[in-house]
Amino acid sequence: MGTDVNNGSQSPRQLPGVTAGRGSDEIMVTLLTGGSDKHYLFGLTTSLLSKGATLDVIGSDELDCPDFNSTPGVNFFNLRGNQRTDAGFASKVSRVLMYYAKLIRYAATAKPKIFHILWNNKFELFDRTLLMLYYRFLGKRIVITAHNVNQGMRDGNDSHLNRRTLRMQYQLANHILVHTEKMKRELIEEFGVPGARVTIIPHPINIAVPKTRLTPLDAKQQLGIQEDERTILFFGRITPYKGLEYLIAAFRQLLAQGGDYRLIVAGRPDRCEKYWAAMREDIGEEVRAGRILLRDEFIPDDETEVYFKAADVLALPYKHIYQSGILFLGHSFGLPVLAADVGSLKDEIVEGKTGLVFKPEDPSDLVKAIEKYFASDLYAELNSRRQGIQDYAAERHSWDVVAQITMGMYGDLLRAPFSGSPSHREVSNASLNMKTPS
Repeated sequence: MGTDVNNGSQSPRQLPGVTAGRGSDEIMVTLLTGGSDKHYLFGLTTSLLSKGATLDVIGSDELDCPDFNSTPGVNFFNLRGNQRTDAGFASKVSRVLMYYAKLIRYAATAKPKIFHILWNNKFELFDRTLLMLYYRFLGKRIVITAHNVNQGMRDGNDSHLNRRTLRMQYQLANHILVHTEKMKRELIEEFGVPGARVTIIPHPINIAVPKTRLTPLDAKQQLGIQEDERTILFFGRITPYKGLEYLIAAFRQLLAQGGDYRLIVAGRPDRCEKYWAAMREDIGEEVRAGRILLRDEFIPDDETEVYFKAADVLALPYKHIYQSGILFLGHSFGLPVLAADVGSLKDEIVEGKTGLVFKPEDPSDLVKAIEKYFASDLYAELNSRRQGIQDYAAERHSWDVVAQITMGMYGDLLRAPFSGSPSHREVSNASLNMKTPS
């Protein structure tokens, strides 16, 4: 979840409607989704409903399903509509402007006092500055879940303007939720956010992807993989910061040593046409030979399970990340993880119990990690170890814990004195002319 997720196009499992315990003291919250990330929204909505919250969900066609628009306690507003990328330029401009007009009108009359931003919208500079000021002048308490403290740094396109506008958004927020201690430190040290306004919540496990009685052996057979083939999985959006090229290099070293390995690459390339075109050409021979099983497209929720159950281990060869939703998706299937030592990935790996850690951008060290894993008891006893990994993840990364922390924070914000608009000092501190980190 930067953090990375595999957003679904199908409806997640049914949300539990909450009809009891709603009174004048109920907590009402608007969830601003940016129109996507159904998996995270499903988990958060489910857990907050279970604690008695009433929710307005601002979404899009992607999120417009019975799970969100027909559940007691949830008011779904499809303000974003269609987000198809194949629309013409004029159509894209028109629909984005219409969306912002609807959002501005909604905010002016919305009953919830808390606006919880899960993701910004298309024009992030506007969202971070004028839209934040607008929400504050309307008297809203603004909460941000910072899945990525600075996505520009992760993606290699950071800029002075990016950091200045990020700083303004963080300064104007009443509270910020992050998933790791490192992310909290970055907010404090790089963006000047007071520590009291930052709360760490666990990165929750994915509860939206269906799980069936499919066995690992059946999953391998569905994909044409032999039972004794050592199968490595790379799953999710394909983008340069994920370092797939290092996994490819390590995989080739393993093949050269005569190992019986298969590599699955399953996920949609995301805004990296040149990168993926070169990569796709480079691995063409292995794909044609069947050593690499490639599906370079979006993987629907109801087809995700087969890849995680067919694999013997999940590889995260990332170059830069804060935390990874794919890691927790793997653990939710009881799949061990080989993770590069970047961000906070190693904090979620119990060596030899839930996976292994290797040096980032180092194919040789990744080879050592792969060989060590397949020689370990963890692999030899994988079928019996899967449940333990699932239990470990569920205990540490429960949505119930996330909801408890979040509802407590909502309550504190509603009880705290609030003037209804940002003070002159707050606006001055958050202005674009303030000193920003280099």
